[in-house]
Amino acid sequence: MIKVYNKQKIVDQKKLFKIIKKLKKDNKKIVMTNGCFDIIHPGHVSYLEKSKKFGDVLIVLLNSDKSIKMNKGKNRPINNLYFRQNVLSGLSSVNYLTSFKEKTPEKLYKVMKPNILTKGFDMINKSIAGADYVKKNGGKVKLIKYDKRFSTTKIIKNIKTNSKN
Repeated sequence: MIKVYNKQKIVDQKKLFKIIKKLKKDNKKIVMTNGCFDIIHPGHVSYLEKSKKFGDVLIVLLNSDKSIKMNKGKNRPINNLYFRQNVLSGLSSVNYLTSFKEKTPEKLYKVMKPNILTKGFDMINKSIAGADYVKKNGGKVKLIKYDKRFSTTKIIKNIKTNSKN
């Protein structure tokens, strides 16, 4: 079995609720984001670093394998939840992460009420799961520019193209 980089960062939802309660009591600014983070690339790392700058603590809501299949199709994820958690837990910008099985983490945003919700700038004209709840509770939604050279879809296409050669 592969060594997990930082087990303390990977928590279940119940434990995360307790952590958030304490963070709020300590007046910490909580930033949350969500995603598949299937094949981690420099764009992901940059995005998470930029997200962290909006607050004191960055929490990542990670799509479970089942959730990714609902969103991306039967051939995804490429990397299972355990691998994705392992890589993300090794990033200094990420303080905590938990997974969710639903199509979106809307329910989690509703009850966790972060100060800031971040998403990629590609979501500018799209509905962002949980944004209404965050705003309703006095929080903000921040869109982060990303480097268009990097995307999991492009990486998968490159692998398929190169394997045919």
